[in-house]
Amino acid sequence: MSQANAKTEIEQGTSLVVGGTGLVGGYIVEHLLRRGEQTLALSRAQQGRPGVGWFRGDLEKPDTLRFPAFTTVYCTADAVLLANALPRLFNPSLRRIITFSSTSVTTKQDTEVAAERETIRKLADAERRIIAACEQHNVGWTILRPTLIYAEGRDTNITPLSQLIRRFGFMPLVGGAPGLRQPVHAEDLAIGALAAATSAAAVNKVYALPGGETLAYREMIGRIFDGMRLPRRTISVPPLLWRAGFIVAKPLFPGAYVAMGTRMMKDMTFDSAPAIRDLGWKPRAFNPVFD
Repeated sequence: MSQANAKTEIEQGTSLVVGGTGLVGGYIVEHLLRRGEQTLALSRAQQGRPGVGWFRGDLEKPDTLRFPAFTTVYCTADAVLLANALPRLFNPSLRRIITFSSTSVTTKQDTEVAAERETIRKLADAERRIIAACEQHNVGWTILRPTLIYAEGRDTNITPLSQLIRRFGFMPLVGGAPGLRQPVHAEDLAIGALAAATSAAAVNKVYALPGGETLAYREMIGRIFDGMRLPRRTISVPPLLWRAGFIVAKPLFPGAYVAMGTRMMKDMTFDSAPAIRDLGWKPRAFNPVFD
């Protein structure tokens, strides 16, 4: 490729998707290709998708990363890793960075789980470092904080709940599970990220990206039953009984902790108005369908 042709491609816009095989990243790649945009992708497992310049690599090893010039970065990988690797990503053509964080930065600050508190501390620090680095290099940034991300059969939020329902045939709901939730589909997040990259109003801002409905946790669970074509079978468990029973049951669920249940009573909702105004945010309602 001649230098003139390379320069023309850069001016037209080339995007790098970090985490191109991930839940949201895969949808970003798909939508970029539909729009006919020059697309590069980084992932730990290289793919052979036509139309994509695929790079196998790891943000944990930033010194090994080598890319052609690009104008936009979409990062769906861990923001902590992005903050560490950013010096390797800056180039003279780079204009925008769109990165995903989490609404947990605000909802889990007072969590009783020490490991979660440390994770949230690192994530909040990563956001600050990303902002500082972008401003130092005069690169526009946008941080997107999703709520509960799902994509039937693939996510780590809603799909595990469906697996528990299929295994036991019912779902315990702590305190009746009145806490409000806003599950959001991974493809809607990809669409929101692409909108952020082309929105002048979104430069240097943080957005919460909640789903299209606000539901009580118990109704969210009910919709999962519906999506599995199963009758809704739930049991309300008093919080004190949940804590006592969890001590007995924990050996069966080594990766679980008591707060997973008690949070069912807590509201975790966010205002979508800024994203609607600046990104045209219009996510789908929560009606998952499981095979």
